[in-house]
Amino acid sequence: MTETTDTPPTSTGPGYGWCHWHEGGSGTAVLVRVIEQGSGPGATLYACAPCREQRGLVPFVDQP
Repeated sequence: MTETTDTPPTSTGPGYGWCHWHEGGSGTAVLVRVIEQGSGPGATLYACAPCREQRGLVPFVDQP
């Protein structure tokens, strides 16, 4: 049997994302802000549950 030293790729799967506020991975990150630009791709920002609570951020789907 051949032995390998490579580690298998890990899947981030659904429910794992990036928090733009604490700049780290999170399982609770949701979209909170969409930045639209007239001449460019724009941006979307995500925040985890603790950062949303600390900063009073509202998930995008719950915004008026």
